[in-house]
Amino acid sequence: MFETINSWENLLLAARKASKGKRGRLPVAAFEYRLEDNLIQLQNDLRTQAYQPGGYVSFVIHEPKRRVISAAPFRDRVVHHALCNQIEPLFERSFIHDSYANRVGKGTHRALNRCQQFARRYRYVLQCDVRQFFPSLDHSVLRQILWDKLVDPQVRWLIDQILMNGADLLREEYDMVWFPSDDLLAATRARGLPIGNLTSQFWANCYLNSFDHFVQRELGCRAYLRFVDDFLLFSDDKAELWAWHTAVTQRLVRFRLTIHPHAQPRPVTKGISFLGFRTFPNHRRLKQRKGIQFRRKYQQLVQQYVDGRITFDELTASVQGWVNHSRYGNTIGLRKAILSAHIIPPQLLPKTV
Repeated sequence: MFETINSWENLLLAARKASKGKRGRLPVAAFEYRLEDNLIQLQNDLRTQAYQPGGYVSFVIHEPKRRVISAAPFRDRVVHHALCNQIEPLFERSFIHDSYANRVGKGTHRALNRCQQFARRYRYVLQCDVRQFFPSLDHSVLRQILWDKLVDPQVRWLIDQILMNGADLLREEYDMVWFPSDDLLAATRARGLPIGNLTSQFWANCYLNSFDHFVQRELGCRAYLRFVDDFLLFSDDKAELWAWHTAVTQRLVRFRLTIHPHAQPRPVTKGISFLGFRTFPNHRRLKQRKGIQFRRKYQQLVQQYVDGRITFDELTASVQGWVNHSRYGNTIGLRKAILSAHIIPPQLLPKTV
């Protein structure tokens, strides 16, 4: 497998995937300017195991909660794609149907549709989310999960390089949790996956894959779905959901994870706050803060266009991105209200508009 990972064809494909939609950025353009030379050097570094990942650039976002996003150098992102190209199919076939994050043919909107389907069929929902998910992911647990399918020692070496390079990035974001049988050395365990890595997104699915099967097979929950660290269990029996709450809490200890304490069964008619929307059995609303955020952003975008700081195409692309997302809810009135609140003077519009 390692030979396939560092093959010329796979590295070239990885470079194309990593650069998709980013070719205007300087690091990408610099790598592509000497693409063949850079890929040959990367291939040699991998084959001789001289490859060393570079440093991350981190920044903080607050949508909706504080998160530290870490961007790897473009050269490392090529390696991440090259690795995932080959190992992802081994794990993908074992994933449950209703795991929707970072998978081809899945995604946010299909997860919302599935949530609404379940809300129409069941009376109650238990919604859980993992506390400090990416900062909490334990490297020893993750290695055990990956090593079960990946026996090539060179592939394991490459995974270790990526894991160790991001081990300390989220240390300050993690609040220590002590589990049964922990000693003082538990505080020094390597944990955390950089939010922003392709490998982190994929490994997060691997990490909770056996948990998904536990919920569906051992608990017998027929209506279950997960998106990253948010998961929903549906039932017509509130007592059954409380029993499942206890069971999933205990099972997550094996993964050194905990859920937020606010999780409790609720009627689906009260609405399910999930992936930026509030989903009801027969309709779906965009979360209020999402509308407020875009109203402010749109006002800023219009002003930036009027001042000449962005192009009309950039303004249009941003608006279309939000419209394409918000249209998955009953938001036609909201969209009209926001987009009509700030009108661009006709004389400032491109002549082709």
